[in-house]
Amino acid sequence: MTRILLIGQDGQVGQELQRRLSPLGTLIGVGRSQLDLTQPEMIQPVIENANPDLIVNAAAYTAVDQAESEPEMAFAANGTAPGKMAEVAQSLGIPLLHISTDYVFDGSKNTPYLETDPTRPLGIYGKSKQAGEAAILAVADRHPDFRYVILRTAWVYGALGKGNFVKTMLRLGGDRTEVRVVADQVGTPTWAGEIAETLTQLTEKFLQTPAAPNTLSGIYHFTNSGVTSWYDFAVAIFEEAQSLGVPLTLQRVVPITTAEYPTPTQRPAYSALANQKIQALLGSIAPHWRQSLRQMLAELQPRQ
Repeated sequence: MTRILLIGQDGQVGQELQRRLSPLGTLIGVGRSQLDLTQPEMIQPVIENANPDLIVNAAAYTAVDQAESEPEMAFAANGTAPGKMAEVAQSLGIPLLHISTDYVFDGSKNTPYLETDPTRPLGIYGKSKQAGEAAILAVADRHPDFRYVILRTAWVYGALGKGNFVKTMLRLGGDRTEVRVVADQVGTPTWAGEIAETLTQLTEKFLQTPAAPNTLSGIYHFTNSGVTSWYDFAVAIFEEAQSLGVPLTLQRVVPITTAEYPTPTQRPAYSALANQKIQALLGSIAPHWRQSLRQMLAELQPRQ
């Protein structure tokens, strides 16, 4: 029976992965209580004890603003830990699937970022995620037979796990008559369920494909289809929530600039990702972000 190690099982993507990966074999899930990525020395014994055929890493330090005051923790979890996972996976001859972020880019483009575009992160979080990518790629450079995927995604939200933008907007919309939302940052909201589905399809391909030749490995971009701003995303959240009968006190959503809502870290103004490479590999196009938002909200309602 195939054994799959899921690191970060309790996050919003991790919980979606649990139910999708389970049918593929024996799923060994670990959360922060079993593996704290800020202590990379824990990684090798956890992996070796699990004895997996494949590793999916859905864990990360994701507190973007807090990272500015906790760079050591961010770099340990997002930079050092993925490199250690890659080293152990390579030594065991098994694939590693790792989630990265649009924050490795600086947002200076006005067309969707390609996998080959140069990275230039603006803040500690993005720099720590870039360091993790570099560490995995370094292992791949030394060992051309090492099988891996770095899957960059963006603006993640889900019904499971901790808070996210959608849940925050729903909470504010139930408490306030006015919400102010940044309108000059553009990207693609991406449902955790779609990310998990894509990682599951990649897992199936790795398990079904012989180790040589190593044709699947590389960096891929995956988000829902379409592009929007945080402001328009918020408007859509409230419209969809109202259509589902969610009680709201909100009367208006006010667009503001990034300058009017300063944060500890600078965020990319434009971070849409091009999906053509993953579409060609999997033979499918991701649903539009609004379609996935509607599906997530319908799923969220019984949990309220």
